[in-house]
Amino acid sequence: MSESRYEYAKHRYASIGVDTDAAINALSELKISLHCWQGDDVGGFENSGSLSGGIAATGNYPGKARNAVELMNDIDKVLSLVPGKHKLNIHAIYAITGGEKVARNKLEPKHFEKWVDFAKQRGLGLDINPTLFSHPLAADSLTLSSPDEKVRRFWIEHCKAMRRVGEYFGRELGITCVNNIWIPDGYKDLPADRLGPRRRLKDSLDEIFEEKIDKQYLVDTVESKLFGIGLESYTVGSHEFYMNYAAKNKLICLLDNGHFHATELVSDKIPSMLLFSEIIPLHITRDVRWDSDHAVLFDDEIKEIAKEIVRCNALDRVYLGLDYFDASINRIAAWVTGMRNVQKALLYALLMPHAQLKQLQDKGDFSRLLVVSEELKFYPFADVWERFCSKHNVPSSKKWFDSVVQYEKDVLPKRITIKKC
Repeated sequence: MSESRYEYAKHRYASIGVDTDAAINALSELKISLHCWQGDDVGGFENSGSLSGGIAATGNYPGKARNAVELMNDIDKVLSLVPGKHKLNIHAIYAITGGEKVARNKLEPKHFEKWVDFAKQRGLGLDINPTLFSHPLAADSLTLSSPDEKVRRFWIEHCKAMRRVGEYFGRELGITCVNNIWIPDGYKDLPADRLGPRRRLKDSLDEIFEEKIDKQYLVDTVESKLFGIGLESYTVGSHEFYMNYAAKNKLICLLDNGHFHATELVSDKIPSMLLFSEIIPLHITRDVRWDSDHAVLFDDEIKEIAKEIVRCNALDRVYLGLDYFDASINRIAAWVTGMRNVQKALLYALLMPHAQLKQLQDKGDFSRLLVVSEELKFYPFADVWERFCSKHNVPSSKKWFDSVVQYEKDVLPKRITIKKC
């Protein structure tokens, strides 16, 4: 971009007390956790069959990654188009076992060594998730809350194993690993017993978290969900359950903005959660009516989420991650679009005179607050974004998509025969 355009933007924002250089520097320090499962429609490397657990990846766009090599190559492409240094979020089904069949409850750090090597070479952090779906022992969508002791025991052992993997990530990389437990448990129709499954889930979680792990290496989070496909009437792991469980047990309640009722806004929950929780982890997605997991847009709610993080001075207290899987479009384009839009929202929030706006609210000058807020929408935000991209040597505007189109022509057509991990 031309220097004159940025200088004009810098001067314009300075007139309202906003330092654009400081905003760019602050954004440069923020890490977003890129979810590996966008690259292969949550397939993983087990070859265990179709996706289950009340979730679905729709579409059949050609060229999805079929093994670790292809997935890592795709991730490299994504990271080359996203400003800054970030983290990578791994699900248990992406263990790289060298062809050996390893039960999920028997997974060990050694099965994730190649991910650690990958992260070290690129200066990335790693997050981890136990995978409690797409498995014969989750066929009825009951795992940690199952009345079957054998089933419940398997998943407890799996979650324990993945906490140890997460600790390994944190120790090896020197970047705290977020371990997130999400379960699909629930019922399609009205249950005869709501308390029993939640009591069993509580008991399972109590056992999972018995082993104390240094929070320098591992942060444990639990993720709620309103409903799932085929689980419309009752979800065991509700927001109320996890919020109370986390508060009582000094854990962290993760908020996914696609996991609530269509009229609920995660942006409104953030300030309340920050009053009572040291850290808030977020999974950023885009719900269309009901938990559709679309690629993130630069829309009103993502901007409001970013505003609350910045307004609350919580940039160092919020763990940001993406969670969606769109198989109807180029998967790399979906990845990059979401990552960059989260960054755009954060930059947009960093370029707002929050102290002045708060003062207007406290004075009750709502007319001026409305006018000033609307005028800010026409400030030269895009020119500051261009400078941010330039600082990190990544293409801005549509140039990054030209690179994706070329990658699709050069790489994706070659994915004809299946290669082993």
